[in-house]
Amino acid sequence: MLQDSSSIKALKQLLYHMADDSLIIAHRNSEWTGLGPILEEDIAFSSIAQDKMGHALALYTLLEQLGEPEPDISAFTRNEQDFTCCHFVEYPIGGYDFSLMRHFLFDSAELLRYEMLENSSYEPLAKLSTKIRGEIKYHVFHADTWIVQLGSQGNEESKSRMQSALNECYPLALGIFESSESEHILIEQKIFNGEQALEQIWHERISTICDKAGLVIPSRESITPVYGGRKGFHSEYLQSMLDEMTEVFRIDPSAEW
Repeated sequence: MLQDSSSIKALKQLLYHMADDSLIIAHRNSEWTGLGPILEEDIAFSSIAQDKMGHALALYTLLEQLGEPEPDISAFTRNEQDFTCCHFVEYPIGGYDFSLMRHFLFDSAELLRYEMLENSSYEPLAKLSTKIRGEIKYHVFHADTWIVQLGSQGNEESKSRMQSALNECYPLALGIFESSESEHILIEQKIFNGEQALEQIWHERISTICDKAGLVIPSRESITPVYGGRKGFHSEYLQSMLDEMTEVFRIDPSAEW
């Protein structure tokens, strides 16, 4: 049980980070529907988007149980500055190389995050994490397979495009691990081990896959991580995406579908 308001506030921040990430990447992944380079990938990204939307709903539902608005209100009535997603999930889908690399880096982090949270002292989150991790492991298997295939088993063009996508995506991916000012409470309360611990094991994991794919991760000293999203400062892409995503809901928020 959470004993004080500071613990509840810290937990809510974490849940909003996770829920907002899932909601926005779900929308971005759904944009591949009908556009995939092959039919199987069209279906795969659509399926992954559906899973991510379900994860967002589950997380917003936990927030509702903690006194926050119902999921539809959280998802469809907030403006850009109210969201705490990382910049990485906001970017347009670009080419398939960018979206695939984002899929690989983001879902690797998500799998490890939920593995950590299975041991959370906040039991509702721990139980949910076990369920979600079971779904994300298939997302990660899909991403890993394609990264290795296009990196080490493809041709020079496919490997070059994967390396260029990694170079572009890596600074953005580091924004996933932007910590909040109250993270120390989560660590003390054994709710979550913290973003720094997560980033470390994530880096180890993606390094293993990138080695198999013949890809080189940029050195941390050579890049600047893209932060700001967790504090409500976003890329130029988020508000226009929110306007599109919420258009139908905003016409009549009281409608029953």
